[in-house]
Amino acid sequence: MRRCLRCDRSIASPSWTCIACGFSPEVAAGYLSFVNGGGEDGFEAEFFAPLADLEPGFWWFEARNELIAWTLRRWFPSMSSFLEIGCGTGYVISRLAREFPGVRMSASEIFAEAMPFVARRAPGAERYRFGACDIPFRVEFDVVGAFDVVEHIGSDDVALAEMRRATRPGGGLVLTVPQHPALWGPSDDIGHHKRRYTRRMLRERLEAAGYRVLALRSFVALLMPLLVASRLAARRSAAPDPRDEFRIAPWMNRVLTGVMALERAAIMRGADSPFGGSLIAVAQRTG
Repeated sequence: MRRCLRCDRSIASPSWTCIACGFSPEVAAGYLSFVNGGGEDGFEAEFFAPLADLEPGFWWFEARNELIAWTLRRWFPSMSSFLEIGCGTGYVISRLAREFPGVRMSASEIFAEAMPFVARRAPGAERYRFGACDIPFRVEFDVVGAFDVVEHIGSDDVALAEMRRATRPGGGLVLTVPQHPALWGPSDDIGHHKRRYTRRMLRERLEAAGYRVLALRSFVALLMPLLVASRLAARRSAAPDPRDEFRIAPWMNRVLTGVMALERAAIMRGADSPFGGSLIAVAQRTG
């Protein structure tokens, strides 16, 4: 079901034009835009191009993609529609489109600068420009996903509530977020993070938004010693460069990829750890 972002009424017609108030989203380069002006302060738009170059083959992005795909297969094998909030360069949605070829894929991003990357990577996905706190859908999707997104949003409670409203009754939500406030470092600052989550914090936010938590798992757990050492070194540096975490030799990238494959296999068998650089949450809409 479509929702007018100006007057909050439902739009029953095939068109996006609201009969009640006349609002209609802008059609821009193959996507619908519900945003006037630029994006929010949660990301630097100039990072999209270098990020798009970095993602393919890099151990962390590949490991997260594999874990997300497995999570959807495990908990939502019958989904017919999926919406990604804050899709960035489209690296996740392109992976999921290949994994689930019969599923209606939709991708949203508040930054117009990201849209050309999404169009190239996931040409079959519906593309929308809107923010996580203003979603123009109600009870529309089987599953909504937001991958390292809500930590950028000041009002994450509002964003989670909006995601719930966009999900069909009984539908699901899959989130990834950075874990452990004690790991806060320069990369969190430059990434405009508002917070790193604890398990308890994320569970409470999800339940308050109207979800039942089905699973909550740490990942990047086996690499925690390296992550802690990296963050401590960055804090001691007079001029820390968060990009240093991405400057690794190809052989090290292969080693880290292998370690994450072992960790994913353990997670698939039910293993969990109280520690890990990130959390993945699986939740179901209640009511």
